[in-house]
Amino acid sequence: MYKRILLKVSGEQLAGEHDSGIDPNVVAWIAGEVKKVVEAGTQVVLIVGGGNMVRGAQVAGNGIKRVTADQMGMLSGLINAMAMTDIFEANGVPTRCLSNIYAEQVAENFSFRLAEKHLEAGRVLIVAGGIGRPYSTHDSAAVLVGLELGCEVVLKATKVDGVYDSDPSTNENARKLDQVSYQQALENPNIKVMDKSAMGLASEQGMKLVVYNLEEPDGLMKIVNGEHVGTIIG
Repeated sequence: MYKRILLKVSGEQLAGEHDSGIDPNVVAWIAGEVKKVVEAGTQVVLIVGGGNMVRGAQVAGNGIKRVTADQMGMLSGLINAMAMTDIFEANGVPTRCLSNIYAEQVAENFSFRLAEKHLEAGRVLIVAGGIGRPYSTHDSAAVLVGLELGCEVVLKATKVDGVYDSDPSTNENARKLDQVSYQQALENPNIKVMDKSAMGLASEQGMKLVVYNLEEPDGLMKIVNGEHVGTIIG
């Protein structure tokens, strides 16, 4: 059983069936899945993106600087993290939100020692604001924070059940891959499930990645218990 994991959830997943915003029912369901593994003794670090509100790279231009656009994306992730913290707590999951964007009125500033204390106290830790710097995605933040906090694996939650050799939404003959090497994942342009720079860092540091379907019941628990779910990159 893994003792400490990092779970990366996209902002789009929080929107559920809506075009944008947050679906509380989706977050409550995630809370339930996380609660199972926490009660089983696994410490959970969570990073959530902001694509359901603002995707930095897409809003840059027309007078908006790329740095500003990326900061808007980080703030969107913080908004999601604030909502998740409240919904997790409402569902009986002790949770704290630490932010790499300085916003002391709404979240504690991230520090390694504070993060460690929350995890050791049995709380789910949501790290918001990416890494607090532009030109870096929430995927990259997931790997960086996972390494910093000594997580044994980074889980990339998606809407599909793993990595395919081509886009399954456009190619009905796409083949699911149970395991791929970092080299294959980095070199294959059809593998777009995670930011290439994030995978490059994970490869360099030997961090194990697992891509799986967030909506699979007990999928998180199965992974924590060592079962093969989704696709292993490593």
